[in-house]
Amino acid sequence: MTIRRAHPIDPTALKELRTADDAGRRMLPLTDEEGGAPLRCCLRRSAPGERIALVSYAPLRRWAAGTGVDPGAYDEQGPVFIHAEECGGPDGDAVPFANAHRTVRRYSADGRILGGRLVESGAFEEAFGEAFADPEVALLHVRAVEYGCFLYEVRRPR
Repeated sequence: MTIRRAHPIDPTALKELRTADDAGRRMLPLTDEEGGAPLRCCLRRSAPGERIALVSYAPLRRWAAGTGVDPGAYDEQGPVFIHAEECGGPDGDAVPFANAHRTVRRYSADGRILGGRLVESGAFEEAFGEAFADPEVALLHVRAVEYGCFLYEVRRPR
């Protein structure tokens, strides 16, 4: 079985998001009293009392800018939780947020959507393998079903 790494939001992008998010809004930190927010900086759920922020993030736009393509109409932005201050990033290679149904969206190297799949808890590695069996697939976005929010990306293995 091939382990494919889930990529959190890049540290450079996180620094930018903590100044102004992808919608141009400044970050408004808050103390998470209850915990449980899915943090896209370290790919874990927040603990009660942590300082977090909800920011607007455009994952495909940022990936496309780094690869020199234009995602066109597939460019979208949405809310993500991040730590309000720099954190250490993910701790380990386990598939994050895998305890619920998720949607895995497939994207081509030119930033166009190629389809998607609803994935049940425990079937992520199979879904990633199926997606990357298609040579046109360059990138996957794993998203929450209930809100459609971006959770993380998985890139084609090299």
